[in-house]
Amino acid sequence: MKDNSLSNILNQYESKEQIDGQLYTLNLGPTHPATHGIFQNILTMDGERILHAEQTVGYIHRAFEKISERRNYSQITTLTDRMNYCSAPINNLGWHMTVEKLIGVEVPKRVDYMRVILMELARIGDHLICNGVTGMDSGAITGLTYMFIERERIYDMYEQICGARMTTNMGRIGGFERDFTPKFHELLKDFLKTFPPRFKEFCTLLERNRIFMDRTIGAGGISAERALSYGFTGPNLRAAGVDYDVRVAQPYSSYQDFDFIIPVGTAGDTYDRFMVRQQEIWESIKIIKQAYENLPEGSFHADVPDFYLPEKADVYQKMEALIYHFKIVMGETDVPKGEVYHAVEGGNGELGFYLVSDGGRSPYRLHFRRPCFIYYQAYPEMITGSVISDAIVTMCSMNIIAGELDA
Repeated sequence: MKDNSLSNILNQYESKEQIDGQLYTLNLGPTHPATHGIFQNILTMDGERILHAEQTVGYIHRAFEKISERRNYSQITTLTDRMNYCSAPINNLGWHMTVEKLIGVEVPKRVDYMRVILMELARIGDHLICNGVTGMDSGAITGLTYMFIERERIYDMYEQICGARMTTNMGRIGGFERDFTPKFHELLKDFLKTFPPRFKEFCTLLERNRIFMDRTIGAGGISAERALSYGFTGPNLRAAGVDYDVRVAQPYSSYQDFDFIIPVGTAGDTYDRFMVRQQEIWESIKIIKQAYENLPEGSFHADVPDFYLPEKADVYQKMEALIYHFKIVMGETDVPKGEVYHAVEGGNGELGFYLVSDGGRSPYRLHFRRPCFIYYQAYPEMITGSVISDAIVTMCSMNIIAGELDA
């Protein structure tokens, strides 16, 4: 394997090749706005050229996995919010599916479709921010400001489901706290009608823009082989030409019922990552339409009284409901012993939950498979030899989110 250590690079780097005969150390982060989070890259540079990069992470590590081992299963939902906060509902619902797999609960078909609608809305919101900021980091801020408006419309729909907007605590083990409200139906119908033409304007602004293409094509490329070696998943892997998506490879929440394609790139560079996310937004719209038009009748939660809070009116009037309410809130429900892994296709790739239960009221061990943490390891390789401006757009197009990087 090639020796990319700093000492080896400096030994091979002759002074006559340097721009001014001197190398520089540049700290990119931990608080630079272009890093989109609190993490650091120590760059060794010859002028604008990056010769070596070394990451420093852990600035906002919050020990979520260890905290989870002291919380009951319902309370862990609020921790998953704080990982990829750009698409928090996917984190929440993925965690609930993991617990349901452990306790052997099958949710109604209506719950599956409701979850699909909300997870795809979250995917759209996540990709809008990533691609909007990619445009901004290449010098075009207008697209981001318009896409923020569309994300706010998605947050309005979240608010109808759970009362929150960004960190959502969305849903419950077994389903949802409540059914879709009339206002949610109104907002979703309007979104499906008016979002596509507005998003088309954003596509027109950047996709074939010569300045944007010159800034992104060839920047931060990675081959399919190297991406797989690092453990890439999601848009960053598909941009490199690998057709892998958890929704298709290991369907969950009835994704097998829907007709959609998986966009795939070729070069694995910033432009391909941008375009894969652009096309995924169109596919998410297709999935939402199919799920909403075929939304099954039935209950919005499974029959799991050990985990699902009873109706508040019953709690005030019936002793059994009061007992269950107390047990659930205080985490006094034991779960079966077992070991499960469940993954969903998050905004950044395979978001997995490895859960070990010893039969108690909290996980014996819980590990989050966080896509950002895995593919950020490749960042130095992807930017070495490039200039600093390419390093900025590369980082943005990878959608590195500090909350998911440091769980």
